[in-house]
Amino acid sequence: MCASMMYQHLPTVIGIVGSGQMGCGIAHVAAQRGLTVLLNDVSATAIERGLSGLQKSLERLVRKGTVTPDDAAATIGRIHTSHGSMEAMRGADFIIEAVAEDESVKKEVFRNLDKVTRVGTILASNTSSISITRIASATSKPHRVVGMHFMHPAPVVPLVELAKGMHTSQQTYESARSLAQHLGKSVCVSMDRPGFLVYRLLMPLINEAFFLLSEGVGTAEDIDRSMRLGTNMQSGPLRMADNIGLDTCLYIMRTLHTQFGDSKYRPCPLLVQYVDGGLLGVKNGRGVFQYDPLIHDVIHAQQPHVNLTHNISNAAPSYNV
Repeated sequence: MCASMMYQHLPTVIGIVGSGQMGCGIAHVAAQRGLTVLLNDVSATAIERGLSGLQKSLERLVRKGTVTPDDAAATIGRIHTSHGSMEAMRGADFIIEAVAEDESVKKEVFRNLDKVTRVGTILASNTSSISITRIASATSKPHRVVGMHFMHPAPVVPLVELAKGMHTSQQTYESARSLAQHLGKSVCVSMDRPGFLVYRLLMPLINEAFFLLSEGVGTAEDIDRSMRLGTNMQSGPLRMADNIGLDTCLYIMRTLHTQFGDSKYRPCPLLVQYVDGGLLGVKNGRGVFQYDPLIHDVIHAQQPHVNLTHNISNAAPSYNV
């Protein structure tokens, strides 16, 4: 059997660590493609919230006629949850980490996974900006670690960005590529550099949109409208930032600024202020725009200088992003 054929083996059991927007989105994609999913988070509340959102998403697809009620039920039935201990991850052939975009948090997850997984298990990170080489250094098998960045929302956006760390083996990379293609995704490949391809281009655009907003050059609606209609973007940069999570956008900008030492990556003070004020976007119902947390529909746009004293209730600790 030739080497390329050896790489085509697909896992039957996928582990996903993190039950936030990205973790549940990836779980949705994998389960809908017939794979068994082991979904883990540190918080039972986060798991319940994530599954509730996934269920609502499937119900909307059923109403639209995109999937049948039986297919939706089968998708949910393939997802098995656990919280706290990662012992359940022992049964996974391939694990995707989808926790907060924080290097220390991700390394802790990989250290724990390294203790409970089999030698042949591949560990992938959904990071959008952090070095795969550094994440892999937290494990005893860095050749089995790869970057596998799904875009938000994972069930809709057709791209997965792959990145090899310094020690990632070709077999690990090919296995990740085969899995992405099996999940119906197109693949782009990046070197292991801060921000990789997509977010190194996208985040400075989002950051500049916040500068425009803070300077009063245009309203939030007009900034987004200019990019949607003027460049044929499906979503404006501010709405996109809300969907990604403003805290995630800020972390990525800080990573780019620190790693490259270039002032062009300096986070906009207004973006910092939004995050400091607890305005994180769709994930908690209010960012640049305001959302109904149950249905994620826009109610109205905030003006450039919003009242940042809005109280956001404290949620249970989780890996949510």
